[in-house]
Amino acid sequence: MARAAMPYPSGASPIRALSDTAPTPFWLEDPDRPAALPALVGDETCDLLVVGGGYSGLWTALIAKERDPQCDVVLVEGAEIGWAASGRNGGFCAASLTHGLGNGLARWPHELAILERLGMRNLDAIEDAVARYGIDCAFERTGEIDIATEPHQVAELKETAEDAARLGLDRHRFLDRDELRAEVDSPTFLAGLWDRDGVAMLNPARLAWGLKRACLDLGVRVYERTRATALASEGLGMAVRTPYGRVFARRVALGTNAFPSLVRRIRPYIVPVYDHALMTEPLSDDQLAAIGWRNRQGLSDSNNHFHYFRITADNRILWGGYDIVYRYGGGVRAEYDQHPATYEKLARHFFRCFPQLEGLRFSHSWGGAIDTCARFAAFFGTAHAGRVAYAAGYTGLGVGATRFGAEVMLDLLGGERTERTALEMVRTKPLPFPPEPLRWAGIGLTQWSMTRADRHGGRRNLWLKAMDKIGLGFDS
Repeated sequence: MARAAMPYPSGASPIRALSDTAPTPFWLEDPDRPAALPALVGDETCDLLVVGGGYSGLWTALIAKERDPQCDVVLVEGAEIGWAASGRNGGFCAASLTHGLGNGLARWPHELAILERLGMRNLDAIEDAVARYGIDCAFERTGEIDIATEPHQVAELKETAEDAARLGLDRHRFLDRDELRAEVDSPTFLAGLWDRDGVAMLNPARLAWGLKRACLDLGVRVYERTRATALASEGLGMAVRTPYGRVFARRVALGTNAFPSLVRRIRPYIVPVYDHALMTEPLSDDQLAAIGWRNRQGLSDSNNHFHYFRITADNRILWGGYDIVYRYGGGVRAEYDQHPATYEKLARHFFRCFPQLEGLRFSHSWGGAIDTCARFAAFFGTAHAGRVAYAAGYTGLGVGATRFGAEVMLDLLGGERTERTALEMVRTKPLPFPPEPLRWAGIGLTQWSMTRADRHGGRRNLWLKAMDKIGLGFDS
């Protein structure tokens, strides 16, 4: 049960609300969390080796077995299944493969209708797999509302609604201020665009653990605490070295995302950035009544530095996003997971959005690395004469789009020309990020410019316009 709302001294509530937070991902603090499987010791051989035990690797291993039950599949994970981004995210499982209609229209206007159709088919397949394998991950296909909190964003949402209508996407509905506040009540909300069927809410860690169980049931051999350290050609196949052994495989699929790729030439295309979130204690019935949210949609605002927020199965609110934290050199380290300055900022923003929840406390605070790229949507490719495939750069869309990426990798490894592999999105890559210190300086200038645009009616300065023109961007 939630505590009764208690008033705080003026201006003190954000900090006081953080006083009892546990610095750990809420989703991973679950009594049903499965035990880690033993590490690989010695040598293994297989038809397909999957590197990475997040969504990307899990979907690849599962779909490989679904396509060919005789395929011998091994999956190695450096820590535990779902411990990284797959177990720390907000649980927004979107049909979009392009980071929204706007980004898709800007980059692939001639194939966006196809991408939207494939994305919806992908989301349907995820829902089917959740049901078929009995994955208990609180899957709710409630949709998502993009919210305008500034006047210029209202016009932008109306334009996006018109774009959706031209594409024949009838699942989008524009909400004026009163209609939006009838769904979720905040004094900061001016309008919204509801994608009514294109996003599901779920428990992300439980999805990863359910996929792990499904893989094991189909015969995938899974080794946790087994970091892949090197990749090399070996005869007609590949050899991957691990701390205590090796795996010899005919084909390899890389699902390492934010972590340094075993294919070094694709590393410049990926920047790991840190995203952070807060989770509240459960809301009381009165607190729920004060904000509405009966239809339980996912929500995000339309700023460059945006918040994403949703309500959980036990009526907590997850509130995340806004800051984009990049560390010089692009390191991925456990000590970067916590960022108190961001938590204080998020808490202040939360109570500005929902002042009627004054007195609510936050129970958990956490962060983690996501893999972003210059086009904000995944890219794909092969190496070692087609024996290795990779998909990376999901930029926060990995809950849904990784399943699509898994199918692309398997198509590429099989040498198949499919509707997926024929896509310009699949055949092309984003621009690489420059080396340090230019990367650090460019990201810093971009962040400053994005903040400035949010404060000046969305007007983009010369730097952002130049980045838009050459297709090099940065987003959370």
